[in-house]
Amino acid sequence: MKPAEIRDMSLDEIKAKEQELTKELFNLRMRHATNQLENPLRLRILRKDVARLKTVAAEKGRGK
Repeated sequence: MKPAEIRDMSLDEIKAKEQELTKELFNLRMRHATNQLENPLRLRILRKDVARLKTVAAEKGRGK
């Protein structure tokens, strides 16, 4: 997910997407712990996407 895509979203949409990705990240961590994860790179991608969402949400919250 690119930052430009995130900036086009409303604050409510960003929060909803963040919750969705956080749940997916939790599920992937559980599958990784039980050695059932096919693509471990997906963990890194999701962590970075969640961080991007939080950063843009903070920017919008400050009024930038």
